[in-house]
Amino acid sequence: MAVDYVVMIGYLLGIVGVGWWGKRRAASKSDFLVAGRRLGPLMYTGTMAAVVLGGASTIGGVRLGYMYGISGAAMVFAIGLGLLALSIFFSARIARLRVYTVAEMLSLRYGSAAGVISGVVMWIYTLMLVVTSTIAYASVFDVLFDVPRWAAIVFGGTIVVGYSVLGGMWSITLTDMVQFVIKSVGVLVLLLPIAVVKAGGFSVMADRLPDGYFSPTSIGWQTIFTYVLIYTFGMLIGQDIWQRVFTARTDKVAAWGGTVAGVYCLVYALAGAVIGMATKVLYPRLGSPDQAFATIVERALPVGVKGLVLAAALSAMMSTASGALIASATVANNDVWARLRHRGRHATEAAAAPDEHDEVRENRLAIAMLGVASMVIACALGDVLAALTVAYNLLVGGLLVPILGGLVWRRGNLQGALASMIAGGATVITLMVTHGLLADEPIYYGLLAGLVAYVTVSLVTEPTEEAVVEAWRRRLAGEPTPAYELTAA
Repeated sequence: MAVDYVVMIGYLLGIVGVGWWGKRRAASKSDFLVAGRRLGPLMYTGTMAAVVLGGASTIGGVRLGYMYGISGAAMVFAIGLGLLALSIFFSARIARLRVYTVAEMLSLRYGSAAGVISGVVMWIYTLMLVVTSTIAYASVFDVLFDVPRWAAIVFGGTIVVGYSVLGGMWSITLTDMVQFVIKSVGVLVLLLPIAVVKAGGFSVMADRLPDGYFSPTSIGWQTIFTYVLIYTFGMLIGQDIWQRVFTARTDKVAAWGGTVAGVYCLVYALAGAVIGMATKVLYPRLGSPDQAFATIVERALPVGVKGLVLAAALSAMMSTASGALIASATVANNDVWARLRHRGRHATEAAAAPDEHDEVRENRLAIAMLGVASMVIACALGDVLAALTVAYNLLVGGLLVPILGGLVWRRGNLQGALASMIAGGATVITLMVTHGLLADEPIYYGLLAGLVAYVTVSLVTEPTEEAVVEAWRRRLAGEPTPAYELTAA
């Protein structure tokens, strides 16, 4: 294991060094939060793929492949479909808005009241993503270095918080590119072919796997439908995803780069499922499917390669953690704390903060504070699956309809948006209490309630003021918008 330890430690030192180098680029709020909106196709594609494919996609994808066969790709496939839909239909318009948060988009479209509720919900969602990713990569450190769980959390969390605080989105983007390369090599180039060869090839796998393992629907249509509702739609509206869209140099980069990243996700989904299937052939009686990824890495890979693949798994988890951390801090500082301090304002390029250095300092402080908070929560919780499900249900059930409605339906208004958030959120909470936190019904009926409320209330109340609609239209078109219209919006 000495060689593998060297590979792992070298990787960790490398991303810290890259994060430190990125500090020089974070001179303004725009640089710190959205990498100056200057990412070209290559960097945009890599960082988008890195942030959406986390520990759940890597370790969880192998687990589902072990349990269900090729249909175990459904969860990560749903993530890829969501990224494709976002990139093809919405990312160009989102990039042209030149905002920093989803709540700011809602404030521009409907009025400031819409940003308050959405900001709180988005903050909870992104913070829980940080916590779950922290627990995931800490479990790897725990096993590798045989340290107490709290020490593993503090060790890994300090690295993620450190490079995120140093350079913000520039550091995260640069480290994401390193992580994207390592993840691609480790999982796609090394682990996938080695696992299939060790299992005897696809013909042997077909003979030795249970019936249905090569069926794309053996996991069940209801499960696939639920994955689409939660993950595909979640990709359309998550702050962690939108904040990466804001980094694109142009709307074309956002559209094409995101499309390539979405296709990459589909390939990654199939790779994870096939690795899980190969593991099932080689080790059919594992104590738990959760052990599938660690088992195939530990027993099938040679020295050195094993360290690189474990570094790939850490890359996936740490990319998601850092992306969610800066998203949570951005929402907290710009949409929640600023309003509580009665300083709320639209954070746009046209209405920039008077002192950019103060803005960067505030966001650095927010990242540090929320990073420490996420480590404390991760130490206190053993399993946050239920909490993450609650966050996703509230995000999609409460915010999907008003966000997408605002982008595609001119008649939607503030009253309809607020009614949708309240109806969708209340329905989700009620059904989680009555049917269980992990039930499918909350998201089904939450979305339906939100859609009905949005359409009905928007139609029976006065349309949005024409000045607000016109300012919104200009922003979507990428046209200069007078400051007084932005204030009105």
